[in-house]
Amino acid sequence: MYNALQDQVSVAGFDVPSSPDASYNNVYPANEEEGREPPALPPHLQHTLLNHPTNGDPCASVPSPQNVTLNHLYIENREPPRSVVALGVTHRFRSKFVTVVLYKPVPRRR
Repeated sequence: MYNALQDQVSVAGFDVPSSPDASYNNVYPANEEEGREPPALPPHLQHTLLNHPTNGDPCASVPSPQNVTLNHLYIENREPPRSVVALGVTHRFRSKFVTVVLYKPVPRRR
């Protein structure tokens, strides 16, 4: 049977020091930090199956995705005007890669 008192046993010289109150100050970021642009996308994440050019042959194979692009959600990077937005994600299943692409129509502006 498990004894709850075993968790409270302490050995002299191995006591955990208490945290100083100054370590819990929760400093808020300055306004200039909030206005910064997000970091640029790493170059290896720009080569996804959504951005791969097609050759028109439905039986042609596409290159294997890089490991860093697996299990990430991507949006197609196409210049406007566009009628649909494509979202894609690639998973590994054993030795195969499965890519799911979702298409959503873009509402027309009137």
